[in-house]
Amino acid sequence: MRLQASKLNFVVNFFLGVAWAFVLIGAVASFLSFYQINLLFAVVSAVMAALPGLLMVLILEHFITVQEQYAELKKQTDLLEKLAAQKEQDR
Repeated sequence: MRLQASKLNFVVNFFLGVAWAFVLIGAVASFLSFYQINLLFAVVSAVMAALPGLLMVLILEHFITVQEQYAELKKQTDLLEKLAAQKEQDR
């Protein structure tokens, strides 16, 4: 759990766990369904079955990264405003 505690961040982290579960379940179920036919076909089908879950993981990780960047920029803005106010007081 990398984000700060809030309801939205809890939901995002929950869905990130769900997305990883979809990746694992999709890949394992697909592989076990097709490994008797052909091992190469089973591996390819496992990768294809994991792709939707991986796409969800990618989107959610991007959302988390954007939230972290926003929080960092907010901190930097506060610091810069304090420095600007301090500079104005020194004049």
